[in-house]
Amino acid sequence: MRGRWLALALAAGLMFAPVVGVSQVTDDQRGPVLVLRQDVLFEQSAFGQASLARLDRESRALAAENRQIEAALEAEELALTEARKELAPDAFRARADAFNEKVEGIRRAQDTKSRAITRTRDEDRQTFLNAVAPMLAEMMQEMGASVILDQQSVVISLDRVDITEAAIARINLRLETGTTNPPPVA
Repeated sequence: MRGRWLALALAAGLMFAPVVGVSQVTDDQRGPVLVLRQDVLFEQSAFGQASLARLDRESRALAAENRQIEAALEAEELALTEARKELAPDAFRARADAFNEKVEGIRRAQDTKSRAITRTRDEDRQTFLNAVAPMLAEMMQEMGASVILDQQSVVISLDRVDITEAAIARINLRLETGTTNPPPVA
């Protein structure tokens, strides 16, 4: 109960605090805790945008392939349905079972391709975060902070502790000028 009152008191105090833009924050206003929006950092960085564009192309190609496979399977199913009229029940059952096996095999293969795209996205994100960690540590040190938290794990914060935009600018500049080893993006 005591913790709930403390949280409410802090929230009330923050609601009435003056809003200060990131560019207006002086060094003495910075605190030991900074906030970063990791998703935004990745998605709005040049590396992240290149990665997401590549993965979007791969996803669209897989979707187109799935539509082609679906059309071919529908045609094959229709032909099998028509052949049923002329086939003995055992012969039809054998063909239907083979068709079902084929469909399941295709489904497994396409699911594997889809999971590979997701895995690549996760790997790209991790590669990026590993590569930019030294730049984030540098920013943290410059701002006298002890920790950077992901915004998703923060209940409430002031805009002045969010360094996402500044980090994106620094990362893009450093990756563009080659002053850090950029992660590869194919």
